Amino acid sequence: MAKISLGKGINMGLRAAMEADPKVVVMGEDIGKLGGVFRVTEGLQKDFGEDRVIDTPLAESGIIGTAVGLALRGYRPVCEIQFDGFVFPAYDQIINQVAKMHYRSLGKIRMPVVIRIPFGGGIGAVEHHSESPESLFAHVAGLKVVSCGDPVDAYWMIQQAIASDDPVVFFEPKRRYHEKAELDEAVPPALPLHQSKVVREGTDATLFCWGPMVKTCVQAADAAVEDGRQLEVVDLRTISPLDLPAIFASVKKTRRAVVVHEAPYTLGPGAELAARITEECFYHLEAPVLRVAGFDTPYPPSRMEEEYLPDLDRVLDGVDRVMEY
Repeated sequence: MAKISLGKGINMGLRAAMEADPKVVVMGEDIGKLGGVFRVTEGLQKDFGEDRVIDTPLAESGIIGTAVGLALRGYRPVCEIQFDGFVFPAYDQIINQVAKMHYRSLGKIRMPVVIRIPFGGGIGAVEHHSESPESLFAHVAGLKVVSCGDPVDAYWMIQQAIASDDPVVFFEPKRRYHEKAELDEAVPPALPLHQSKVVREGTDATLFCWGPMVKTCVQAADAAVEDGRQLEVVDLRTISPLDLPAIFASVKKTRRAVVVHEAPYTLGPGAELAARITEECFYHLEAPVLRVAGFDTPYPPSRMEEEYLPDLDRVLDGVDRVMEY
């Protein structure tokens, strides 16, 4: 047993995957000698060499395009996009090549590419460094979209993503990189990659969340106890494909749902969850499915981000509203 941070969990997971398969290569801007902006890849180039941990030019489209070629030749490239807002120059390659190659080839070609994206706000960063673009990727057929919410999941999910023959967009909650938890590497992962988990059991309403909002929702559930409410917290872990059976099971138990995410409100991932829950669980619901999300504006300057991001008070306000019905 060792207490590790979320960032360290990803580092250890990358190391384990590289040790298990010589075809795993890691590539991105400043990930080698520097160890990445967040030091998530620290030490990997020293141990695996410059041929497997590659410092790339500052060209996100080139990084993903190169990964496509590597995947075609049997490699399993893991690409780091330095910040969430930097992924958009690579969007063309991800959408038109990575996501479609398997379908275009009638299943003959696989794209085992992992695209790591530190995402979300809360670190006081400048423009283009605090985006939550997960819905843009979840909308695209052919991509799997996941997000780890704690160090143990970080360790196992990155390995599961690398082992997948499908392309995976792997969102890492950057403001949670230093959150710590106990990890026992000898204990196998409790869940497959595309399955959600109940972080906290409850009976009165369900909070659905992922990535950086998992801790926020657990804190809200703790605070709600003072009001006599037992909230269930479900970490989706996978945004595409959604683990619908687990989602429906929780809603049918609590009969109320609030979806919490940093992405903008309109057409955010919460909209799809609300629609699916309403379609399947309509006669079980005691209230509409509500959303607590970022606002429909560009991400604000750092001095205003606390007003933009869902926090404890906004989540509890959402719970109050859903309980009023």
